[in-house]
Amino acid sequence: MGNPILQFGTSRFLQAHADFFISEALQAGDALGTVTVVQTTSNPESRARIDALRVQGRYPVRIRGLRRQEVVDTTIECRSITEALDANTDWPLVRERFARDARVVLSNTSDSGYACFPEDTAALLAPGAGVPRGFVAKLVVLLRARFEAGAAPLTLLPCELVSNNGDTLRALVAGVARQWGADAAFLRYIERTCVWVNSLVDRIVSEPIRPVGAIAEPYALWAIERREGMVLPCRHEAMIVTDDLPHHERLKLLLLNLGHTYLAERWQTDGRPADENTRQAMRDPALRPELEALWSDEVVPVFDALGKGAAARAYLDEVRERFENPFLDHRISDIARNHAEKKRRRFGPVIELARELGLNLEQPRLRASLRTTDTPSRETCR
Repeated sequence: MGNPILQFGTSRFLQAHADFFISEALQAGDALGTVTVVQTTSNPESRARIDALRVQGRYPVRIRGLRRQEVVDTTIECRSITEALDANTDWPLVRERFARDARVVLSNTSDSGYACFPEDTAALLAPGAGVPRGFVAKLVVLLRARFEAGAAPLTLLPCELVSNNGDTLRALVAGVARQWGADAAFLRYIERTCVWVNSLVDRIVSEPIRPVGAIAEPYALWAIERREGMVLPCRHEAMIVTDDLPHHERLKLLLLNLGHTYLAERWQTDGRPADENTRQAMRDPALRPELEALWSDEVVPVFDALGKGAAARAYLDEVRERFENPFLDHRISDIARNHAEKKRRRFGPVIELARELGLNLEQPRLRASLRTTDTPSRETCR
């Protein structure tokens, strides 16, 4: 039998997140097994990672930052990936692994990973057909092969930063299958037999180690929504199986992401240094109190009203350490990309939640930020 975990995507994030967890769990006897990783793009760096994994079968993850006020700087060799394939050149083997061996499928594709392409048509379902361009189309072809092989039900655990990522991916796959004229039995297999799991991933993986490996912060979270019949790749202290995934999404979006976006707002409106990073911003005696007041006066009361105030305060303690990571050059110019849309998605929901909960919060910083006229961010003008 081959590896029970099949992973689409070679990103440094997965190397320092899911693959890292699986590697540690293997040592503790708490993993389902090892990983077959599949390159889905023609990116030369992805190809270099595949080639390196084929040669050495392991890679380093360096963990650097603060954890409970202690400095962490350690390197761990990961050994969870034992097979590396390229979908463009190894497609028959990818089909075989998916149809026969896999029990859990992981993915972390690019920002356009869920895109559909007109050249992907039902003709790709024919034996010996070419490789689909889109990840969604790839899954339709692979799921059809598994369906026809009569293999056991499959758990699909996407890690893309998409709300309800499991449900979203299932709907896209089923939609393409319908466009391709799929029969009712195959559609039932996609929508009801396979287990599609929503999850939230959270770890800053700041730099690659070439040709394969990564540098990451100590904090890590993989919050997984409980689904009947799901199979997990491993058990690990950074993994949480929860019946309330929206709670974890709110913490990340409305505290960490919102804090980042407020720093980016001040970076733009105050004309702050072009190369400023989060650590420098947190050490500014004029800006830090404003961020703390935003959290304490305008956001945490919303969590108090939801009965989640203690969790929010504990999470904020971790956020502060992450923002002050002495090893991480997390530039605010990078955070400021797509700033107007981020403001809408991160500031607006806090104001709306406060209104729905009947709270009498002025929220002046959030409201003022949403009122500002959007101008091109400085990094687009360099």
